Amino acid sequence: MTTDIQVSIVIPLFNESESLPELHRWIQDVMQANSLRYEVIFVDDGSKDGSWEIIEGLRQIDTHVKGIKFQRNYGKSAALHVGFEKVVGEVVITMDADLQDSPEEIPALFEMITVQDYDVVSGWKKKRHDPMTKTLPTKLYNWAARRITGIYLHDFNCGLKAYKNSVVKSIELYGDMHRYIPALAKYAGFIKIGEKVVQHQARKYGVTKFGLNRFLNGPLDLMTVAFMGKFGKKPMHFFGAWGILMFILGFGLFLYMGIDKLFFNTTSLRLSERSEFFVALVAMIIGIQFFLTGFIAELIGRNSSTRNHYLVENELF
Repeated sequence: MTTDIQVSIVIPLFNESESLPELHRWIQDVMQANSLRYEVIFVDDGSKDGSWEIIEGLRQIDTHVKGIKFQRNYGKSAALHVGFEKVVGEVVITMDADLQDSPEEIPALFEMITVQDYDVVSGWKKKRHDPMTKTLPTKLYNWAARRITGIYLHDFNCGLKAYKNSVVKSIELYGDMHRYIPALAKYAGFIKIGEKVVQHQARKYGVTKFGLNRFLNGPLDLMTVAFMGKFGKKPMHFFGAWGILMFILGFGLFLYMGIDKLFFNTTSLRLSERSEFFVALVAMIIGIQFFLTGFIAELIGRNSSTRNHYLVENELF
């Protein structure tokens, strides 16, 4: 992609009016000190505290500043998705607006993408300024994410990340999928994913915007990403395989009980009075349901507008 902008910085925010002027000055100082051509895209996710007015003021004094404002709060994934649609820089940096992510990390992240040729570089807040009630669940969540995705990052949810432009143009964010952008990138074919230890600043203004619901939504989204990445275009391979397995187990148990009743234990209980009968019946029903689920998913996928959407890296004719 040909552009005179080297770095696009996407900053989603919700009610961060106090930190925005300081964050802007900090970014400006770092970019000028490193002679980087850049743009800053603030995505206001429905703030009610005057954040947008501050962004408008920053735009008047600095043409590097760009802004997008949502009518209401849609969430971080939506903000990043819209920001990614607008970026034109060679390297895309994401960071939070609460001053807990340091702009001083940007030059090193930029170098890892442009010189070391990483597709994605995720920040690792090795030393966190968070209470134990937040750090312990985060460690468990990161362990599960590593096991399921096969991507060995220490901090999946770190807001400070760097991407090649082609990465953010190849993925789609919705729901709360921002936590799993490295996994989405991997499933899109970008496999060179790195990690960098970054500074974690203590929160200076306001309060955290994340509640306890993320501890429920996070694992559910992780399972969705893993399933869609592996079976999104072939759901029958998952549901059909499990359906056939469950049906065979149930039918096999029925067959065993029938042979046992006819030839070996003719005076024993009737089949319907044995507990194994109900286990076999339930297994067969579950197997049929799994198979039908896969069949219906295939029908839906066949009518999807993205059923033949494949990412092409290059072409020669």
